[in-house]
Amino acid sequence: MAFSSSRSSSCVLNKLRLCQRSISAKASSSPKDKDRERLMFDSEKDLTSGISRPLSEILKELNKKVPDSLIKFRHEPNGFSIKYIPWHIVNRIMNLHAPEWSGEVRSVTYSSDGKSVSVVYRVTIYGTDAEIYRESTGTASVDDPGYGDPVQKAEGMAFRRACARFGLGLHLYHEDMS
Repeated sequence: MAFSSSRSSSCVLNKLRLCQRSISAKASSSPKDKDRERLMFDSEKDLTSGISRPLSEILKELNKKVPDSLIKFRHEPNGFSIKYIPWHIVNRIMNLHAPEWSGEVRSVTYSSDGKSVSVVYRVTIYGTDAEIYRESTGTASVDDPGYGDPVQKAEGMAFRRACARFGLGLHLYHEDMS
């Protein structure tokens, strides 16, 4: 169960360049067509701006505060409210700031009494200078009536926590301490 953004940035660049050449070949020499070519070139820069960056730049972006509009609340049975970032939002943030990342489930373990399941998840970020990974765990009750199966819930929790070890959404863990 591995999720990954495209590891082959050169493949993406080659496809963009091929598309650009195709459009350029069809274009005449009018000023309007020259503007279109320049726009295509600028678009290529924008699409690949996050690819092949040093880890320090990627980590700097991941450590920024996540906008409040992306944060959700979950109310626990004990009366506490917990702030969290849904896994699909974390996934999009990772794709934006660390497009060459990968994730994988390392293990799935059921408790001896069968009442809970724990998942270990690893997230790896690839930079131009190095690659680093962080792992974390997530545990879910088998009897939890909420949406999704217990393994899915534990995986989402472990994924979010592994990303937090890179700094993504880490501010949520420290808000109550200030």
